[in-house]
Amino acid sequence: MTSDDCAHPASPRAIETLTALSPGQAESVLALLAEAARVDGQQAVSEQGRLQLRGGEREGVSHLLLTVGDTLVGYAQLEDTDPVEAPAAELAVHPSHRGHGHGRALGAALLAASGKRLRVWAHGGHSAARHLAQVLGLTLFRELRQMRRPLTDLELPEPKLPDGVTVRTFVPGRDDTAWLTVNASAFAHHPEQGSLTQRDLDDRMAEPWFDPQGFFLAEREGEHGPELIGFHWTKVHAEEQLGEVYVLGVRPGAQGGGLGRALTTIGLRHLAAQGLPTVMLYVDADNKAALTVYERLGFMTHETDLMYRSET
Repeated sequence: MTSDDCAHPASPRAIETLTALSPGQAESVLALLAEAARVDGQQAVSEQGRLQLRGGEREGVSHLLLTVGDTLVGYAQLEDTDPVEAPAAELAVHPSHRGHGHGRALGAALLAASGKRLRVWAHGGHSAARHLAQVLGLTLFRELRQMRRPLTDLELPEPKLPDGVTVRTFVPGRDDTAWLTVNASAFAHHPEQGSLTQRDLDDRMAEPWFDPQGFFLAEREGEHGPELIGFHWTKVHAEEQLGEVYVLGVRPGAQGGGLGRALTTIGLRHLAAQGLPTVMLYVDADNKAALTVYERLGFMTHETDLMYRSET
């Protein structure tokens, strides 16, 4: 979420709500988001949100385009797919058009569209976004930390896998269903990650950064052959020369034997072998156990994303 102050705009604005964007509209939104990220040093819309700009209609996702005349100056995305939680939103205003109340207008439109049941991300927790949340009557309820550590001094012992566990890399098309199943069970408590579908996986496999050689699967022999019990999906941000612990999960029932730490070590060693100087990851601030593990591995908080919600 990036915003502006609450002054009245000099020109009339219009907000259009769509269930799908045309290719041209998607490109315009991506250009707006890229310019906002350049100025703010932080993406206002998550990877999932940016992927949902293309490919036609997606269930529960709507796009709000704010224009002044023929110029796109603001964008918001509302996702209403969680059966329990309020709809979640992200928004951005073009840096050249801030200071005219467009952020507040988008926020009000999101509140109206969600029936005043709303959660909004403020990536990076910038002061303008915090102010907008206050103006909209939203309260802070979630803190997501981005943590980083150098890879140039990485000294980790050989990974120690639990007895009977082997690790191999992901095979697209063959491992999709098994991975989606384990991902859903490992992140049943995490609505964004645990609800990924085949389409979401396909979106990511189509991205330039996708490399199955950095997607590690842990298996154990089961009644009907090898069974997937954990994974570590790494990612490389080539432009920033930054590695990422993208997703790491262990199936319930397979936890507690050191598999998570072993998979973490395997992924970090892989990223270090690419010559990357730094690695990052995201973790909820209230996940004390994970924070302790990552801090012991040398990770430190780099920046924080905040989520606000309405009281309704």
